[in-house]
Amino acid sequence: MATKQILNPYDLSVITELELADADALESALATAHDLAEDRSKWLPAYQRIAILERTVEIMSGQIEELTKLAASEGGKPYMDSKVEVLRAINGVKLAIEHIPEIKGTQIPMGHTESSANRLAFTQREPIGVVASLSAFNHPLNLIVHQTVPAIAVGCPVIVKPASSTPMSCFKMVEILHEAGLPPEWCQALMLNNQDATSLATDSRVNFLSFIGSGRVGWMLASKLAPGTRYALEHGGAAPVIVDQSADTEPMLDLLAKGGFYHAGQVCVSVQRVFVHASMAEQVAQGLADRASKMQVGDQLDPATEVGPLIDPGEVDRVEAWVNEARELGGKVLCGGERISATCYQPTVILDAPDEAEVSKSEIFGPVVCVYSYDDKDDAVKRANQLPFHFQAAVFTKDLDDALDMGNRLNATAVMVNDHTAFRVDWMPFGGRDASGMGMGGIPYSMHEMTRDKMIVIKSSVL
Repeated sequence: MATKQILNPYDLSVITELELADADALESALATAHDLAEDRSKWLPAYQRIAILERTVEIMSGQIEELTKLAASEGGKPYMDSKVEVLRAINGVKLAIEHIPEIKGTQIPMGHTESSANRLAFTQREPIGVVASLSAFNHPLNLIVHQTVPAIAVGCPVIVKPASSTPMSCFKMVEILHEAGLPPEWCQALMLNNQDATSLATDSRVNFLSFIGSGRVGWMLASKLAPGTRYALEHGGAAPVIVDQSADTEPMLDLLAKGGFYHAGQVCVSVQRVFVHASMAEQVAQGLADRASKMQVGDQLDPATEVGPLIDPGEVDRVEAWVNEARELGGKVLCGGERISATCYQPTVILDAPDEAEVSKSEIFGPVVCVYSYDDKDDAVKRANQLPFHFQAAVFTKDLDDALDMGNRLNATAVMVNDHTAFRVDWMPFGGRDASGMGMGGIPYSMHEMTRDKMIVIKSSVL
């Protein structure tokens, strides 16, 4: 049987070696999940789902340190940020519990016409069926919670395929769910090769696909889905920020530094393109560079580390090439701009990289922030919107009218005012539009997406 080595992305040491599930294992998982979805007598009642998830919270809360080190060791996110991820994951399960009572329908008025007399009509939300979740590496525990727990909460069997580089947090989360009392067949985790992962996503027995990853793969899968399969795709972005002359600079710089270099920039809504009025662009860029140059880069398991490794050396090669290209085309590298090792890259700030450079037109997904000067805000908005990726954006201003205007004009699913683009809480809608994805995540929003309406109409002479 084929195996996959799981490496620590900092020193490339082997953490473990896991077997890949084969086509027979995938078929067994799909058949099992489909049987559960089709046979209502096997469905888990709401009170049982609540009890299981409450027990899940208890178990996770007793293993915070273990879960933190596991997620950090395989994913490369610094220890301090991985602990925040674990706490978010626990809160995500709590959110699902709180929203189970909100799975409900409405009464549809009848009797307003003679033809609708003597009828009572109402809708109810039902689980959509089998959920297939294909996950990403950058939040190895919290993404699994977002892609499995909503399904469990609403009563859908779920098959989850973790990122091949970070599967251990997924398997641990599924183990916890089973320990909490969830029958194993309701949540199955499989390590799959690319061909079998495609087979999972596009199987006709799958009712809902949750995909987090590259747009190239996500849109390919969407084009091959079986008729009737609903989906949510979460891809990358190139998050823009517009800064006007009224912005409070010092606190803004702290926020931009955090939003740009958190998890070495390997976040779909990382601060990437900062458009600043020409009168202060160089000052802002230098202030950001000063902060970036002081960040401690290194072993993600060291509690003092602020910026860890990229997920693999190939990503360091790519980021290095993109920064070198921007420099050669005339961009000013104010700090960083060099690899530290095979796995780490310096936090980098580039001023006025040309529009044709890759760092200006593609998602960097690395520890690089670009600052651009503008004279006319209309031009800044046009440049912010010109890429096909539209996810979260931000504006820094003290002018309320300007904040509202930018909120309306920036093409994004969310616009943060006086905060960085990577702000998120797990009860808010979260997702990209246009090339950045389709559908909305967030615990309650995913729960809604994983259910569907059924209307029941009762005709009676006593009504």
